[in-house]
Amino acid sequence: MPTYELRRTLFFVDADPVTTNPEHYSVVFENDRVRVLEYTDAAGDKTTPHEHPDSVMYTLSDFRRRLHAGDGHRDVELPAGKAVWLPAQRHSGENIGDTATHVIFVELKDGTPDATDATDAQPGDWIGPA
Repeated sequence: MPTYELRRTLFFVDADPVTTNPEHYSVVFENDRVRVLEYTDAAGDKTTPHEHPDSVMYTLSDFRRRLHAGDGHRDVELPAGKAVWLPAQRHSGENIGDTATHVIFVELKDGTPDATDATDAQPGDWIGPA
């Protein structure tokens, strides 16, 4: 196999966290605009490299994690009830705290709303302010 083909094959390896780390990530909701993941682990658990698109993360528990990307790492500590923006990234992580981690990720999908979507909606077809 030519070197180019080998590199291309490695580049397209599935890095979806639900596939790479199914014991930690599960899909709780998905449509054409977002995918919502639930993440859980125990103290000392580690994940393998995976990718996230632009996302919002909501912490359901306090946690301390070490995120690894490339040759570097960053320690992150967040309290329960915190919502934070996460730009698209590839990393692996480890729980360096004394407690389990419980987090919800809302991953954004590409695309913009179609103006016709709202015109077809009827009262009661949505939840929240109209």
